[in-house]
Amino acid sequence: TVPVLSWNSTSTTIAGITSMSGLDANLLSSPFGLFVDSASSLYIADWGNNRIQKWLAGASNGTTVAGQENGTSGLSSSELYLAAGVLVDSSGNMYVADTWNHRIQLWASGATFGTTVAGTGAPGSANNELNLPYGIARDTSTGTLYIADANNHRVMRYLSGAASGTVVAGGNGPGTNTSQLYAPVSIYFEASSNSLVICNYIGNNIVRWVLGASSWTLIAGDINGASGSTSTLLNQPIGMTVDYLGNVYVADAVNFRIQLFLAGQSNGTTIAGVTGISGTNSTLLGIPYALTLDSQLNLYVADTGNNRVLMFGRF
Repeated sequence: TVPVLSWNSTSTTIAGITSMSGLDANLLSSPFGLFVDSASSLYIADWGNNRIQKWLAGASNGTTVAGQENGTSGLSSSELYLAAGVLVDSSGNMYVADTWNHRIQLWASGATFGTTVAGTGAPGSANNELNLPYGIARDTSTGTLYIADANNHRVMRYLSGAASGTVVAGGNGPGTNTSQLYAPVSIYFEASSNSLVICNYIGNNIVRWVLGASSWTLIAGDINGASGSTSTLLNQPIGMTVDYLGNVYVADAVNFRIQLFLAGQSNGTTIAGVTGISGTNSTLLGIPYALTLDSQLNLYVADTGNNRVLMFGRF
């Protein structure tokens, strides 16, 4: 059965305090990537604090599970530097897009340090290098990692345990041609279609790249990269996810809204926030960078400009 897709327009603050930035356990600083596990624990890439925070369901503060609690940035195995993405496997191992260290770190469950599974710690464009990796996706059946290598305008595939990757999307310079990506910041691996759904931040669109293909097809936004605030356009989309029905959810950052594009439709519906209006109350957003869904399709939004994570309940 197809679920009813409607959400409360009033959110609950799940993590952080509105408009307060800080290092305390109850605070965040420009939260970015989100991941919710099966126990409804929320993992937050606490971007400005160079750490990953884990908030148990209903908790009033978080625990640092990767990086330094005090926010120190660095290149050591126990440090992160403006890490923007996080995902967790079924065993509790964390994959972190350690963005400004140009690497992907694997933090085993309970570990106090990470091991590098992609990238070298320095920016580059060789097959073993990354340049500002923001988003990560994982094929749970094989362990293959997909990395949104934003500043190289490509998506890299790393087989489990591999020392270098393969370009599977883009890699043809920045731009809006269908063979190019333009600052891909978030990706979703859709096993059913063997494809990647890719959010082009500067390209102002969401595209599908079937693995093995040499170009993308448009899902949402403008094919030539134009920005806008109508129902078919986006303005600097940063975060994106896909549900099990193939519907696409977009953090349309500079439009201060979350857009839902039903599978096969180019017309979006605003399901959180108000187009063109930023704010700090429970119905408004202040530059949302990321989003995720739990198993019930409740919507979690990194309301980055307001230093908080919100939940919009599905009903």
